[in-house]
Parts: sequence; C-alpha cells; structure tokens
Amino acid sequence: MDIGFIGLGAMGSAMAHNLAKAGHRVRAWNRSGGAVEGVEMVATPAEAFAGDVVLTMLSEDGAIRDVLLDSGVLDSAPKSVTHLVCSTISVAFARELVERHEAAGVGYLSAPVLGRPDVAAAGQLNVILGGPSAYRAALDPVFAAIAGKVWDMGEDAARANAAKIACNMMITMAIEGMAEAVVLTEGLGIPREDFFELMLGTLFGCRIYQNYSGAIAESVYEPGFKAVLGLKDLRLAKELAAETATGTQGQLPMLDAVYARMGETVDAGYAARDWAAMAEHTISTAKG
Repeated sequence: MDIGFIGLGAMGSAMAHNLAKAGHRVRAWNRSGGAVEGVEMVATPAEAFAGDVVLTMLSEDGAIRDVLLDSGVLDSAPKSVTHLVCSTISVAFARELVERHEAAGVGYLSAPVLGRPDVAAAGQLNVILGGPSAYRAALDPVFAAIAGKVWDMGEDAARANAAKIACNMMITMAIEGMAEAVVLTEGLGIPREDFFELMLGTLFGCRIYQNYSGAIAESVYEPGFKAVLGLKDLRLAKELAAETATGTQGQLPMLDAVYARMGETVDAGYAARDWAAMAEHTISTAKG
C-alpha cells in the first residue's frame, strides 16, 4: 500500500518503521524533521495525504488542527484517501473531525492506540477503532504491521476516543494506587520490590501493574509517556465527564483526584518525565 504518516515521535517512528518493514511505501512528514529507516521523508503534510491511507500521530487536538485543518491540507486532500487519527484526542474534536472529513469527502477513522514505544516497536499495539465499516475493509495490511489486536468500538468514531481516554484515566489511577500502597508498606520497612512481588503474584498480575511497578520500585522515570501528556489526557477525561456524568453529584471523585495529583506532578518539575513520576510525587509529599 501507499501509506502516509504524520508525526514521528517515539510512537510514530516505530509505527512508520514497521509499516515500511512490512513492504509498504511509506511517506512521512514531521514538524521537526528527522528520519526513519525505510521511510521516505516529504516536505509537506499534503504529500503524506497523496496515497491510499494516512496515519497521524500528533500530540493533541491543537497540533492536528494546525497541521491539517487551518492549513487547508484536509480540504485539498484526494477523495480516495482514508485518514486514521491514532492520537489521543478529545471526543468533541473527534466529532468535529468526522464532520470536516465528510465535508471534504475524505474517509475518516478514529484509531487511538494503547501501548508504549517498546510495544509499538514490536508491532503489538492495541488499536481502538471507531468509524464507518466501509473505510475499514482495505486496512487489514496496515493493522497487521502495527497491531497485536484491533478493538472495534462501532460506527461512531468518537466512541473509540472515549474508550482511549477512559483507559488512560484508569492507568493513572493504578499508578496513584501503587504509590499510596508504597506509603503504607515502606513506612513499616517493607521494600518496594518486595511489596510489588506480592502484589503481582496475587491480586494485580496484569500488564499495567507489571510495567509501572518496576519504575516505581527503582524510582526511574525515563519518559515513555510524559507526565505533561498524561495531564492533557486527564483534562480530556474531565471534559468528557462534564458531558456524561449527569447525575445529581455530576462528578467523578477518583478522576478529580488523579487530575489534581498529575497537575501537581507537572508543577513539581516532572513534566518531561514519565507519567509514572506521579507516584514519586505522591510518596515524597506523603512522607514530608
């Protein structure tokens, strides 16, 4: 296939490389330049839209708006291309993208991904897919190169974005839960690694706890997903909660707590560290 790619951060570079490795022609544009083995770099995002399908992996709503909407790239794109937005974006913006693509006559699917850069490099991302089934039929070769599994959220593209936001919210809750457990156990002399061995071997032996307990045990927070982006995703969750939490209380208390804690983490100087650094902030402030 002739595949375009926009956004070559740690995740995007790995995805584009795997698409090229699978034998596809991949043409990529990145705001800050760069190069990926097997990938042809192009001078403009419009050139990335010239093929069968284009994937974007830009960091947030504003970046997509700037690169594709305000620039006129989408409005002038070929009608034959299908656009997959793989970023974590707001539900409101996903709905706007559906409308803008329909007006431009361009196919659109929401396809946010679950997985860190090492998972992307292994071609084992979980793709959360939403949008019209008519656009999906020809995309199996794309997903075969980047995904371990595709999770179908139905014809409404925004449902995929809601699911991704909810997943990221739950990851932060797990990180905060482990941090608070460390405060309880380390205070009585139990080493972090010993408690986490117990945790993983009994009640919490799933991937999120496996991945992040290691970082917390060693207090090493090399960025796989930066805390400042985690804060952005929790803001998206807060925005979605304002729409969906319509009961008399109208709030999600755990979401409110982790949003505030992640904000404190960013303000404490951890913005460019992995979002698991929220645990370090919680532990250090609890211990004084």
